[in-house]
Amino acid sequence: MNDTFEERLESVERRISAACKKAGRDRDSVRLLAVSKTKPPEAVREAAACGLRLFGENRIQEAQSKIQLCPSGLEWHLIGHLQTNKAKVAARLFQMVHSVDSLKLLEALDSHAATPLPVLLQVNVSGESAKFGMKPDEVAEVVEAANRMGKCEVHGLMTIPPFAPDPEKTRVHFRALRALRDRLQQTTGTPLPELSMGMSHDLEVAIEEGSTWVRIGTDLFGTRG
Repeated sequence: MNDTFEERLESVERRISAACKKAGRDRDSVRLLAVSKTKPPEAVREAAACGLRLFGENRIQEAQSKIQLCPSGLEWHLIGHLQTNKAKVAARLFQMVHSVDSLKLLEALDSHAATPLPVLLQVNVSGESAKFGMKPDEVAEVVEAANRMGKCEVHGLMTIPPFAPDPEKTRVHFRALRALRDRLQQTTGTPLPELSMGMSHDLEVAIEEGSTWVRIGTDLFGTRG
């Protein structure tokens, strides 16, 4: 791994740009979410000094204590599993939630949000029992329910595929999420422009399959500590 954060960021940026070029996409169509979970405020400050403004956290308790110690003006996204009884805190703490995995959770977030809250619906496209997420055939009902809500706005879908050493093995899951999104846009009439998929080891494949958010932790911050 490169020695400095700036060098690591430049490496990730080169990979994103190359993947966009290969896919015939504009670089600005993919946003980089720096996954700062388990990393101290000092690491966030270093990342912010390099120009990053979008950060992803996994756990409410960790984020609560960390965010107040980080520079102001950053945007915080929740990417980890959220229990319904913590929805009130999450709705006020984060600017976007990538991991809404049930209608019950969406309703809880909507009831506690003070301002419009963009969310993504987490879908378990692989059917892997260890993964959180809705079944693909459950998503349309949740999208339609969201359209009747006052605060939560469903902007798209998210998935975490089974880990595979060969990134090509994840392509089928990313492609399935994109296809589901396309069907939902047709059947519900709801614009769903966002696809949150792809991490350090498979971001190229995710971008080729339409990702608009890549969630990068290890290749920016190093292994979890």
